[in-house]
Amino acid sequence: MKDQSNDNSVLTIESNSIEYVAPADRHGKPVDLFTLWFCTNVAPLAVISGATSVLVFHLDVVSAILAIAAGQFFGAIFHALTSAQGPLVGVPQMIQSRAQFGRYGSLLVVGFTTLIYLGFFVSNIILAGKTLHTAVPAVPVAVGTVLGAILATLVGVIGYHFIHRFNKVGAWFMGGALLIGMIMMAPGLDARIFQQGHFDLSNWFAMFGLCAVWQISFAPYTSDYSRYLPATTGFAKTFAFTYFGTSLGTIFAFLFGVLAISTSHASDAMEAIRTQTGLFGYVLILLFLVNIIGHNGMNLYGGVLSFITAAQTFRPNWVPGRNVRIVVSTALLVSSTVTALWASSNFIAIFLTAIFAMRIVLVPWVAINLVDFYLISNRRYRVSEIIGSNGGVYGSFNFKAIAIYLFGIAVQVPFMEESFFHGPWASIMGGADVSWIVGLVATAVTYYLFASNDGSRARHAAPAGVPASE
Repeated sequence: MKDQSNDNSVLTIESNSIEYVAPADRHGKPVDLFTLWFCTNVAPLAVISGATSVLVFHLDVVSAILAIAAGQFFGAIFHALTSAQGPLVGVPQMIQSRAQFGRYGSLLVVGFTTLIYLGFFVSNIILAGKTLHTAVPAVPVAVGTVLGAILATLVGVIGYHFIHRFNKVGAWFMGGALLIGMIMMAPGLDARIFQQGHFDLSNWFAMFGLCAVWQISFAPYTSDYSRYLPATTGFAKTFAFTYFGTSLGTIFAFLFGVLAISTSHASDAMEAIRTQTGLFGYVLILLFLVNIIGHNGMNLYGGVLSFITAAQTFRPNWVPGRNVRIVVSTALLVSSTVTALWASSNFIAIFLTAIFAMRIVLVPWVAINLVDFYLISNRRYRVSEIIGSNGGVYGSFNFKAIAIYLFGIAVQVPFMEESFFHGPWASIMGGADVSWIVGLVATAVTYYLFASNDGSRARHAAPAGVPASE
């Protein structure tokens, strides 16, 4: 039996893992989701990605701003819809996939998600090592990498409550620092800036898509950080605070990158920031380092929960708690650090390319998840059947859902436009990759039409938040 005494303390290692959070253990306010997702997205990678609107897509400043805002606001809808499931269901995001794909069928998407988590964890500890070396050259990159990995693991091990507090404080520091940086770079804004670049529909849409997919990529673990909220929190507040936190934070960081690269002659966003902000640039680097570590703690936390979800699939009566999370976290720390130290210098660039390609497997999952939860199951799942049953009402395999998921992947292929693959219909938007939109719409419509006609879906109409012990 888990010991949940003082479990809500910020520095107490979370005793819960993938099991249902009982009403007595629910706490917190939805506004916490605003600071969590705002701080998480005010990050170096977001700044660098924002700069690509000018460096790679050659958009003028106004077009870049519109593409960034439109893409983030659109993608945040999916991010917030998955986050809003947390208080209603009370379990982590990926374990809910059993309700859509069946107990064993869900392993397909859980496996993909676990790989994505671990890939992000490795790439971020490499980035942490390089950032620490930049701030303090006396610290070798390898030492910085190991230190960044250990600190991120500590964040992930302590868990939910510490992650929320970390980002609640960090939101003020990161937001304030970027605002000061913008003020310092503002004098560089002149008429010349607005004459650079030009509007191009395919490039505009490519930037829009990058921003939208940025938000969608968070969907596999959003309810991990809202599942402790009281069920009475409801849908609207959870959705709103997540939506505006994640969209505004990311837009802020992306625009910071646009401003940095537009007001300088540099071809690297981080170098532009350092040269234009003087000594304050070192403060920004330090804060970026802390942000990387905090965000990477979330990657580890989500990866551990996904790993435990996969293992618990084969042991329905197993209730993994604090010690299991610590052991799995330690194992992933060692294996990921070894990988990071071994990886080539261009690992991050290679992995980010792979991640954007991995949207091909994320998009149909998001479509199925949201249609199933909101339109078919009426926001209710039998949590006890999801966690403790060997199949139960959701079965071992939902072959219809699996087939539709694979269809959602296949339908994107002809429209893909990647460095390693050019689909036969990829030029439909002048070279902009529209495959993710095709996959999203096709999967959602197909799943709704076929799954909603399945009479067995009525079994989903159970009270949300039924304890796993039922």
